[in-house]
Amino acid sequence: MTRRTLFFTAEREIELRESPLPPTPADAVLVQTRASAISAGTEMLIYRNQMPHDIPADSTIAALDGKLAYPLKYGYACVGTVIAVGKNVAAKWLGRAVFAFNPHESHFFARPADLLPLPDGISADDALFLPNMETAVNFLMDGHPVIGERVAVFGLGIVGLLTTALLAKLPLARLVTVDTLASRREMALALGAHAAIAPADSAEIRRQLGGDGADLAFEVSGAPAALNQAIAVTGFGGRVVVGSWYGTKPVTLDLGGAFHRSRIELIASQVSTIAPKLSGRWDKTRRFGVVWDMLADVRPSRFISHRFAAAHAADAYRLIDRQPADTLQVVLDWGGW
Repeated sequence: MTRRTLFFTAEREIELRESPLPPTPADAVLVQTRASAISAGTEMLIYRNQMPHDIPADSTIAALDGKLAYPLKYGYACVGTVIAVGKNVAAKWLGRAVFAFNPHESHFFARPADLLPLPDGISADDALFLPNMETAVNFLMDGHPVIGERVAVFGLGIVGLLTTALLAKLPLARLVTVDTLASRREMALALGAHAAIAPADSAEIRRQLGGDGADLAFEVSGAPAALNQAIAVTGFGGRVVVGSWYGTKPVTLDLGGAFHRSRIELIASQVSTIAPKLSGRWDKTRRFGVVWDMLADVRPSRFISHRFAAAHAADAYRLIDRQPADTLQVVLDWGGW
């Protein structure tokens, strides 16, 4: 049996490589992938060669233990079926539908501890959004929205929309979202945002928020300029959660008079860890429980805009790169189900 693995080989170049599959290790299972989701944020930084090359791909994920350097296999949202088990693994794993933080490939070995079985009632397509929903849940845990607050979300990609969906469940005074694309602004309104506007001058965003601006703002657009605007619309003593990873893109911030006097708190939020002030009561298992519940409630599979057979993965990345306004969530189908 052979497997096909997607490799980023150079700037804007990818290829599928075939390799023979060895026997299943005693303490592992073999998963045949059904589908994998492309990250329009992190993966496009890698595709465009905008990632730093001197850090690990992700030291918290076993399947991503290499450096961010070409040739690189990457990705972290696979759903598939266990088709073989090692001699030391319980037979009950055979046939299970599972999620894995694994690069894009047709088959892969994993320890059972690194797999998440799909709960009853969760479709494979909804499960593909688990990493993004985990990120959105983590944003709220880090931002600590309070009843009656005025909240702004900058960026309505998948993570921004999921963050909006979660915030809309709270009794906020005002939830204002900002994005350049009208189609995404319409989705935000459908999810429960009070307003969804195009990037404008900060005074207009503040007007939409009411009062003296945002108590809490989330910057999840991936655009450094949006972070400046998030700071600009946040009121005295407010919080700005920085959820974007900018890679090697330079970030120039206006930290002059208004910021200096307003005691705004900038919060770096990254999903691979849990904030120290919560980790005494929370671990990743508990957080995943919330994530599955939110996936069942939001049903994000409706955000899938394109599906490509894995053999045409190059076309999928080219589309996201050249026509980002036409895409939302792009999925690769591997045929393993």
